[in-house]
Formats: sequence, structure tokens, C-alpha cells
Amino acid sequence: MARSADSAPTDGAMRSIHRMLNPASIAVVGATPRLQYGGRFLKAALRSPDGVRVYPVNPRYDEVMGVRCYPRLADLPESPDLVGIVVPYDRVMDVLDECAKCGAGSAIVISAGFAERGIDERGDLQKRMGEFALTSGVRVCGPNCLGVANLRTGIWATASSLAADGKSGPIGLVSQSGASAFGPFLARALEKGVGYSYIVSTGNEADLGSADFIRYLVDDPHTKVIACFIEGFKDGARLMEAARAARQRGKPIVMIKVGRSELGSRAAGSHTAALSGEDTVHDAAFRQLGIIRVDDYDDLIEVSQLMAYSTAPMAPGVSVVSHSGGISSLTADNCGQVGLSLPPLSDETVQGLNEVLKGFGWAANPADVTGHANSDNFPRILDLMSSDPEMGTVVVASAGSDNQAQQIVDLRDRMNKPIAFLWTGSQSATDGLDLLKSSNIPVFYQPGTAARGVKALIDYHRRRDIHVAAGPPSSGEPSAEQRQEAERLSSLGKHTLSEHETKDLLALWGVPVTREKRADTLEEACAAAAEVGYPVALKVESPDILHKTDAGLVALGLGGVADLRQAYDTLLADARTQHPGSRVSGVLVQEMVSGGTEVIVGVSRDPHFGPVLLLGMGGVLVELYRDVALRVCPITREDAREMIAEVRGARVLEGYRGIPTGDVEALTDALMNVSTMAVHLRDSIRELDVNPLTVLPAGRGVKALDALAVLGP
Repeated sequence: MARSADSAPTDGAMRSIHRMLNPASIAVVGATPRLQYGGRFLKAALRSPDGVRVYPVNPRYDEVMGVRCYPRLADLPESPDLVGIVVPYDRVMDVLDECAKCGAGSAIVISAGFAERGIDERGDLQKRMGEFALTSGVRVCGPNCLGVANLRTGIWATASSLAADGKSGPIGLVSQSGASAFGPFLARALEKGVGYSYIVSTGNEADLGSADFIRYLVDDPHTKVIACFIEGFKDGARLMEAARAARQRGKPIVMIKVGRSELGSRAAGSHTAALSGEDTVHDAAFRQLGIIRVDDYDDLIEVSQLMAYSTAPMAPGVSVVSHSGGISSLTADNCGQVGLSLPPLSDETVQGLNEVLKGFGWAANPADVTGHANSDNFPRILDLMSSDPEMGTVVVASAGSDNQAQQIVDLRDRMNKPIAFLWTGSQSATDGLDLLKSSNIPVFYQPGTAARGVKALIDYHRRRDIHVAAGPPSSGEPSAEQRQEAERLSSLGKHTLSEHETKDLLALWGVPVTREKRADTLEEACAAAAEVGYPVALKVESPDILHKTDAGLVALGLGGVADLRQAYDTLLADARTQHPGSRVSGVLVQEMVSGGTEVIVGVSRDPHFGPVLLLGMGGVLVELYRDVALRVCPITREDAREMIAEVRGARVLEGYRGIPTGDVEALTDALMNVSTMAVHLRDSIRELDVNPLTVLPAGRGVKALDALAVLGP
């Protein structure tokens, strides 16, 4: 779907966005001479370059701002590429109908008063707007937004009072908040010398959402990095599609996602659901998709600039050089906190630095080069600090004159490595700083932001190479037996499967489970134990008692018939006493499995992304330690390996203090199979716990010892 600079896409939504961002004609319905929303939109549009035709539309005026004004859209001499709608909320649908009749290419609804008001009728009206956009083909940005800007061509289709001549550059900005897009993101980018290709505010997203604009920018030849400010996702699947396309194309997405704190809690029947908070899922999805998550305005702008103007690092090592020992130490400390590597310098590099420093400073990594940072010796120092093959990225922390800045620019031009400049002087300075900005040297102002930015750059390219090589995830088509089971489960509605039923389900999708038998009587339990083989575990079988271990309804290591008889009577009596009214369908007689490491594998259903896979260390304390990794289903094999690496406790699988190496490949297979099952049953499975799944020593596989599935829409 890649396109040249002047070609339009063929997909309906993308074609409308193209006309919205590159209009040859703009109509402003609700144009007014007063500098309210309608007047501001018209004033901004009239600043467009020659060749862009602007038509005010308002029956109350013959002329607005020196331009002929038309009563209706139908009276225009052409079908506009873009219609800006600035009328009361209850007239918006009438104007959209006029847009469709006159053949308009796209619409931006500035008008507010829809779902954001929290009134059912207004929400219904917004829903009608979205439905109309899809059926009519007049795709809509908004409502309750401030519009868009194409900084490359100088077209500002926005009602913002802060519309200005921003710097054109390779970063596309997509923000649900118009006040943020045309406020701090525009103002701070101007201050930092950072340029945008486009600015898009999406508002309530009745039709086109942030993911649609991200997808457009993936194919835009003028955009290298996509910066986003997101308050809530309209369509998680669409975002994932856009993000995968961006990673494939090598266009980083840098995102602020509001909502890191969970102000509420939800009741959950499984450990997995309790552990899968909404923001935790967002973090996992971003990591999986290669989206770089940041926390504030400056981070977004500065990290986006670094990604836009940097090549892929050829090595993970970072060299730090400064005029100050304290500054270099603080910068190095921040690098260490985020997990960056500052390799020691080679003997040759140390010798070369000492020849320049002549007893001053410190020839190391980080390097303190004292006053040589503002001398003609600095290029030699920079060459030494950047030439070591272990150093993939160079961080310079200083503040100097235009001469120093030009030395940095020259280094960038002759060195095929990323460079980040940490400015340690006044942000209002012009000498040195202005040259760095105008030369597109990525500039940071805080050591922590610089460290996080460099870490994001290195991690992005490392993980992108791995995931592009692995290809997109796929769950394939279910077998006839799996399809039949999916249909049966969907017919049950809200329902909880027993442990035995859940294990049958897991086995159907290739997850190894324990040998076991269900028994309704003591005699059947004894026969089952003889068949399974002592020692055995005995469990009360009930769909209403979700966590049997917590309830004390499990007996382990029963070595013979006498132990079994006693445990049978005790467990059933306890079940009746402690859980009156619960359905008890006998007992489960299960083989004892020893010699493995217990993990939990689970699935929960996120409202935005669908089924989410969880891996953590197993047992009853999983919710206490919260040592888990999450991924959105389906996953790739590399995703599964990354999940295992992220769980700190899973390091025991590598072999630890006498614990044998675990069968990591079998665990990887199990994660892949559970992910596939979750996708095939996405309309049926609400929650799934496999806790514990025992990872046996290498070569012996894994086994699900306990499991619980909750069904329901």
C-alpha cells in the first residue's frame, strides 16, 4: 500500500484521509467574521498556499474575511475535498447529509456536544454520525476535535487559536486531544526545533480513529516517526494492524497513553483476570507491537526526534563524553538505570584520549574531557569515543558555542552511528543550541530522558529485526473437532467448566495434561486410583468452587487405598460444610507429578485487544508477587520466548542451585497452543487459568496440573 508523494491511496478510509490532509479545496460550514471556532477555522484555512480554494458557507453572510460566502454546500462551484463543520451539535447530521449530496471528500466536525457529555441521546447521535460516514463514504474526523494541519504544504484546517507556522519535519502527530496537539505539542516542538509532517486531532472518533490516521502515516513518504497522544482506544485490532505495518516499514511509533493508574478494581473469578489490569495489557501490547511508550510532552517530542534522525545502532554499547565529571557520571548513572551498556574503552582508545587530555579529565567511558570539549581537540576526542566497534551510539553531554555544535554536526555527517546531545546549558541559549536544532541533531535536556531515548532506539531496532524476520503471528484454522467444540461452548453462554472439562479442552489444543479419572463414588475413586497408579492426588470436582487449593479441597500424595478412603470422606464433608449449595460432581483422581517448576498460564479478555495471554510463576502467591508477562493473542514463537525471559522467577528454568534445567521449548509450545486456543475460542472463553502448569526437566515436557475456564460473552 506504499505510495509516492503525490499519489492517493485506494482504500476508502485512507483516500478520505488523503483528501483531508492534502485538500485542494476547503469549505467551512459555520464560517463567521467573529474569531470563535468558525472564524478561527476560516482564518487558518485562508492562510493556505496559493492553489487551495477556500469557501466560507453561512447563509447569514455574503462575504466573510474578504471572501465570498455561500448559503449552502450545494451552491459551491465544486465538490470540496474537505468540509470543516462548525455548527451546533443538532445541525451536524444535516450538514453531513449535504456533504454526501455535494460529493465532498471528507469532513472535520469541530462541533462538540456529543458522547463526551455523558448523555445517552448525544451518544446515540454520535453513533449515527459514524454509521452515516461509513454508508455515505464521507469519512469524518471528530466530533469535538480541533482539526488537522499539513505542515509540509502549509495547510491549517483547524479551529485552534494557537495555529501557527510550525516547522515542517518528519514526525507525524496524532492526538485525540486537540488542545494538546495545537497547544504544548506544537509550542514545545517549535521551541525545540522539532518539525511535524502533519498534526491530527481526532476528538471523539465517531468514525475515523487514531489507528486509521496512524495507518495512513505508515505509508506517507514524508513521515519517518509517528508520535501519538492517546486517551482511549476505539479499535485495538486496528491499532495492532497499523502498528505491525509501521514496524514492517521501519517507522517507529512513540506514544503517550493516558491511564497508567487504575482508579478502580474489578471482581474476577481467575488469577489471570485479577492480574491483567487494563494498563498492564497496554504496556504488554505496546512491547509486542514495537510501540515506544513515554510519559510526558518532552519525552514524546525528544524521543521522536531521536528516532527520526538516527540510523539503527550497529552495536548495543553507548559511549558518553562530557566536559564535566559530575555530568558524565550522572548521565552514565541514568543510562545504567534503564539497562544500557557502557563498555570499557579499548587500550588504544584510552591511550589516544590521554595523549589529548595530557593529564586532565578522565579517559574512560563515561569520559570527562574538561575544557577540551570547547576546543579544537574535541573532534579528535569524538572520533576516539565513537570509533570503537562496541560503541553503537554516542551521547555528548555539554553546552558550548557554535564551534562545538558544528563539531557535533561534522561528527554526525562522517559517522554512521546515532548521536544524542544532552544540552546542559540554558534552554533559552542561542549560541550552539540553535545550530544543533537547525541541523537536526537530536537534543535532550534531562539525563533521564536522554537515557530512555537511547534505550528505546536500541531496543526498537533490535526487536524489530527479530520480529520482522519471524513474520506476523498466525493461529491457523481450527480442526473440524476444534470447530465443533467451539460451537458447543458458544451455545453454553455464561458457564464455568470444571477442572476435568477444562483439561479436556486444553488437550484438544495440544496442551499436555495429567492422567486422571473422574469418580462419583468411593468405589469408582479406588478403581480410578488403581488405573492411574499410586501415589495420586484427590480433588473435589465442582464448577462452583473455583480455587480448590485455597479452599482446602485437595489431598496430595495419597499412597494407598486407606489414604484414599480417608481423604475422600474428609474432602466431600468439607465441601458440603464450607460451600453449601455448591454443585459437587464427585472427585478427580489424578497422577502425582514431581520434579518440575510450577508456572501459571492464563487467558483474559481485554475490551480493546481481545484475548490476552499471561505467563507467571505458579502457585498460590502469584497475585502477591505479580511476576508475570502478558501478550495479546495470537503470539509468535518469539513472543513466547520473550514472555519467558520477562518473568524474573522463570530464570530457575535455566538451572539454579540444583534445580534441573526446565523444558523451555515445551513451555514455548504450550504458550503457542494456549494462544491458538484463545483465538479460536475468542467468542467463548472469558477467563482461563492453568495453574499450575508444571515445567518438567529438559526433554520431559510440561503438564497442566490444574485448570479453570470461565465461559461467557
